[in-house]
Amino acid sequence: MARALYAVIGDPIVEVDTPALIIDLDALEHNIQQMADYAARAGVALRPHAKAHKCAEIALRQISHGAVGVCAQKVSEAEALVDAGVRNVLISNEIVAPRKLERLAALARRATISTCVDDESIVPRFDAAAANAGVTLDILVEVDVGGARCGQAPGEPAARLARRVASSSHLRFAGLQGYQGRAQHLRSETERRQAIEIGVAAIRTTIEALRRDGISCDTVTGSGTGTYPLESLSGVYTEVQPGSYVLMDADYGRNAPRPDFQNSLFVYTQVMSATGRGHSVVDAGLKAMSFDEGMPLVADYPGIAYTRVSDEHGTLDGEIPLGTKLRLIPGHCDPTVNLYDWCVAVRNDRVEALWPIVARGAIL
Repeated sequence: MARALYAVIGDPIVEVDTPALIIDLDALEHNIQQMADYAARAGVALRPHAKAHKCAEIALRQISHGAVGVCAQKVSEAEALVDAGVRNVLISNEIVAPRKLERLAALARRATISTCVDDESIVPRFDAAAANAGVTLDILVEVDVGGARCGQAPGEPAARLARRVASSSHLRFAGLQGYQGRAQHLRSETERRQAIEIGVAAIRTTIEALRRDGISCDTVTGSGTGTYPLESLSGVYTEVQPGSYVLMDADYGRNAPRPDFQNSLFVYTQVMSATGRGHSVVDAGLKAMSFDEGMPLVADYPGIAYTRVSDEHGTLDGEIPLGTKLRLIPGHCDPTVNLYDWCVAVRNDRVEALWPIVARGAIL
């Protein structure tokens, strides 16, 4: 991984070269503590999703504040986190390729690893990979809770899959996963509540089918930053998986009510052109942040909007002096983080630490 040439520990933030990924440590620590306190009050386990930050330093801080472990989406993400000292990872996704199954099983010799299935045909391959590695893998059955993405149909189909897992020699049925990704960004609380009620009903139906077979279900995991209070108070979910809360972004800021977390993630940029024609141009464009959830917000100039983007340029609809450095709040934190090798951790406008994004580009 390349050295972080654009920042020096101890320097004021204005000396950081741009574009740079900035983490406000006070806001980050507030968010970590806020979620940890909530999970403790609600009586649910907290397993934050590391796909949001891909950073072992943040994952370890979350665990030191009570998280039971973290989630990852890819085997390579889990490998990078384990290499950096994280010892409990749920790969909350389906894995199919033989080499990935081998890598997953091998990783389970080094850390507590679990993952999900939604298809009976993959179970023998998981079992064989675990047997070859000499491990027993914890497997959760993923249930489609309304997102129409991954997940087995609720009730008897999901229970049948759980029976197949439980009957395997090197697999352990570890519970259910039910995540409704689309519900996270439904703007009103009423819409989100209605979506999660459908999901909770699907999980209850599946648990009842499992009970009829005498199969206990100790863990039900899922949820995200937009819905975690709904799952945690459902009486069904035992574990929540919010990820973006630790960073936040412009899109989550549009939810009503806004999640009770602070923006800790910023893209630091500099005005590179200011010709006095009513606009300014900054050096953070498509290659510096994600635009799938819209334009970033200009944190330091709330009356000015980021209106146009190209590969290396961003146009602002106001005049800001040449050379000015400012913070942008990206529309979507997860894919923005994935563009950087390092994040610059700042407190009181001074660089306190440089953290590697260890799982950057980990898509295998």
